[in-house]
Amino acid sequence: MTVINLEHEVELRHLEHFVAVAEERSFTRAAARVHLVQSALSVSVRSLERELGSRLFERTTHHVELTDAGQALLVEAQRTLAAAEAARDAVAAVHGGVRGTVRVGIMHSLALIDLGDLLVRYNRERPQVQIVPSAAQGGSTELARQVTNGRLDLAFAALPGGYPPGLTVRPLASEPMSLACPPDHPFASRRVIPLAELDGARFVDFPPGWGTRRSVDQIFLDSGLQREIAVEVADIPTVVDLVRAGFGFAFLSPSLVPGSRRIALRTVRPRPVFAVSLITPDDRPPSAAARALIDLVLTTYPHPDSRQERSAES
Repeated sequence: MTVINLEHEVELRHLEHFVAVAEERSFTRAAARVHLVQSALSVSVRSLERELGSRLFERTTHHVELTDAGQALLVEAQRTLAAAEAARDAVAAVHGGVRGTVRVGIMHSLALIDLGDLLVRYNRERPQVQIVPSAAQGGSTELARQVTNGRLDLAFAALPGGYPPGLTVRPLASEPMSLACPPDHPFASRRVIPLAELDGARFVDFPPGWGTRRSVDQIFLDSGLQREIAVEVADIPTVVDLVRAGFGFAFLSPSLVPGSRRIALRTVRPRPVFAVSLITPDDRPPSAAARALIDLVLTTYPHPDSRQERSAES
């Protein structure tokens, strides 16, 4: 693997430009993101490569890929930029209040947490802070990765099988999931269905990185049962429509489909549980702005057992 020489001083703007290209995988999109013309961005990246004595990208007509050296630099560059932003925020807080930017990862459905209310209250108290919400197609697994690598300051996530190292996990709320089936299915007339009766059944489910999917996968694994995933979709209303049309069952949190008459929701024993947690990085302190949001979340959603707060490394 290529070794990067970091003895020379590297300007933060060059790191910012490098990270933009690395994350966008495109000089065109990265230039728009950092508000530069593409030629100026290319000059900045080449200057960084000369400074470090190593190529950071493999460029082709249609693709931009990180080299081994670029991969090694990306994590450190993201951490350096986050630390610089936190330092600026700390100085700004001394001279007139909390300001800065907080990047928040959110799931595609967050019914157990009233995110809108949290952000309204936060913005009312700290109007100089910009909140940037960000969802991830890869679900909670991707959100956890983005918190770890510095792209997000914090995130709401659900990973019942365990979180990766490098995160502090604070449980906030949980809800048992119910079996969704068509209203004319025989299960719809029953109050409780043993999970064993679903062995080998067809399901409509979310992508593997989603917390709800992982909850159901885990309970089937623990019970020694199997199921067939007939359709994968990343949209809750579409899941409901496909269940109603008979493509398969689904496990859903009742709060995700309040008052729905299009499908029946029935209790299964044992029941999978959907649990939402707040995740933050272990290896860097939050900025003053992020800390204020973390405190607001934990005050609003105190977990009954404070011992649940833990490092994922423990």
